[in-house]
Amino acid sequence: MPPSVAPRLVEGRIPPPAHFLSPVTHLNIIEDAPIRQLDTVQADIQPLASALVDPVGENQSDKPLRVALLGYRSQPHGGGQGVYLRYLSKALVDAGHSVDVISGPPYPHLDPRVRLIELPSLDLFANGLLSLRPRHLRSMTNIIEWASKLTGGFAEPYTFGRRAVKYLREHGHEYDLIHDNQSLSYGMLQLQDMGLPLVTTVHHPITSDLRIALNAARNAWERLLIRRWHSFLNMQKKVVQQLHNIVTVSDCSRQDIARDFGLQPAGISLVHNGIDTEVFQPREEIKRNPLRLMATCSADAPLKGVRYLLKAYAKLLRDYPDLELLLVSKPLPGGKTEKLVRRLKIADKVQFVNDISTERMVDYYAEAAIAVVPSVYEGFGLPAGEAMACGVPVVSTDGGALPEVVGDAGIIIPTKNVDAMVAAIKALLEDPAQREELGEKGRQRILDKFCWHVCAREMVAYYRQVLDAGVN
Repeated sequence: MPPSVAPRLVEGRIPPPAHFLSPVTHLNIIEDAPIRQLDTVQADIQPLASALVDPVGENQSDKPLRVALLGYRSQPHGGGQGVYLRYLSKALVDAGHSVDVISGPPYPHLDPRVRLIELPSLDLFANGLLSLRPRHLRSMTNIIEWASKLTGGFAEPYTFGRRAVKYLREHGHEYDLIHDNQSLSYGMLQLQDMGLPLVTTVHHPITSDLRIALNAARNAWERLLIRRWHSFLNMQKKVVQQLHNIVTVSDCSRQDIARDFGLQPAGISLVHNGIDTEVFQPREEIKRNPLRLMATCSADAPLKGVRYLLKAYAKLLRDYPDLELLLVSKPLPGGKTEKLVRRLKIADKVQFVNDISTERMVDYYAEAAIAVVPSVYEGFGLPAGEAMACGVPVVSTDGGALPEVVGDAGIIIPTKNVDAMVAAIKALLEDPAQREELGEKGRQRILDKFCWHVCAREMVAYYRQVLDAGVN
């Protein structure tokens, strides 16, 4: 059954943080009725620069910022958006700033110092259409979400925007700046018109996903369904052209956003994603399995290229019958990935894992001989960066921004090229010294260029630029 449709301050599963907010009455964002009073502990958050090797943030005289990070859905492991919210918010509080994450389901896993404000939706993709009850139809937002799902659409960015506007009409004054993570909904234009300083991260244009999905479609009916699901792009194209402060995570994404959304690249700021190098690091106490491949990617998303990895793995088994493949992914029951695994007769060889902790993820990286990133396109490529931070040699495609991240610290192959993937993996399987060398180079590259402390410092500088300009 869908969760309650009232915003929730989540303090039961994490320690109650010291926070800058005053006690507030939270409103039911669907029916506009007060539901409960929550007393929040009052305390100033002090900068934690002393705990950092390279302190993030600004001069001590600069006022710490109060930031609201918005995410319409924030899957903690199966997608980059939840990861982005988790680590950016942590890096910001490390720098001495206050952060609330305001998210629709699924909710991210956050640092205990970051407060999660849940904006529940019907979450019909998890709960199914049959979970709807008459009481849910008292809200126009719920009706829109249900009707869209019923007709094959994806309305979550739009409906999240409506819910976020209702919440921030009441609480927007409690923040210095609102940072939206790619909802690109009409609600963001409302927040901008309300005078709230707004920054929007666009990881990459979803138009790329649409093109790749259409190319992978088997027939006209499937292409029609794909176009219907991606109909939210009509909204995003209109919204992004009216937003004043846009930031993206790679130069590749900047060029693609400009091309697909009709913007000038110079008008899009660049702040690279980061990798948590304190969590994602080599585990010397764990012995690597010289015959294990690992990949972290959405199993049934054509964008992630899993089918090319599975085909390459089937070929590799001819020469390496004991070779293992671990996929951090959850394939759809009866979906394309499951069918392909059965057709290739590798069901007893491929191991799928999901809903694991970050710590277990790092353990898996420590056990792997090679990490493979088969993506057709990536706006940044967190799985590549995380593997490199763990000292795992990487075989990556040249899809999107992946060459920016991997550089010369891995083997880069063309997208969709199964034979090239096989050859690259074979070369590393046969050369332990090269595996060790690339693992060390990859770790150092992430430390030098893509840690979250650097990301937070650059993002805060951008926030202050926006605030100083007074352009909302």
